[in-house]
Amino acid sequence: MHQNDEESQVDLRLFRVWLKASRTIFDHVVKDIQRHGISPENFMILELLYNKGPHGIQKISEKLSIPSGSITYVVDKLEKNDYVKREPSPTDRRASVVVLTEKGHQLFTEIFPQHVEVISKNLSFLSMEEKIQLTELLKRLGLGASELK
Repeated sequence: MHQNDEESQVDLRLFRVWLKASRTIFDHVVKDIQRHGISPENFMILELLYNKGPHGIQKISEKLSIPSGSITYVVDKLEKNDYVKREPSPTDRRASVVVLTEKGHQLFTEIFPQHVEVISKNLSFLSMEEKIQLTELLKRLGLGASELK
C-alpha cells in the first residue's frame, strides 16, 4: 500500500463507515421525499425555487448536477403537475426562468418542515459541537479531494 499499513487500514475503515452512514441517512431522506409522491430530483428543484427563488433551467441543471438532457423533462413534469411555471427572464428575452406556483409553494410549505425533521432526527445522535466539527471536516475533505488530479 502507498502509506503505512496502519494508516491505510484507518483510511479504509473511515471510508466504509462514512459510506454506510451516508447511505443509511440518504435512504431515510429519499423515503421521506417519496412518501409525498415526488422524486428526489423534483424535490431538489422545488427546494431550490422555494429557498432561492426563480432560476433559469440551465442554472438549475448546474446547481443540482442534473444533466442538461434530463432537466427539461423534469421541469416539464413539475409544470404538468402545476408545481412550477416558466416565465420570461427579466434579463434575457431569449430565456425563461422557472418559478414556483402557488400550488408548488403550498406543497413545499407543508412538506419541508417534515423533511427537516427527518434530517434532524437522523443527525440527532451527534451534539451540536460534533455536527459543527463534522461539517468542517467534511468540507475540508471535499475541497481537498476536489483538487486531486
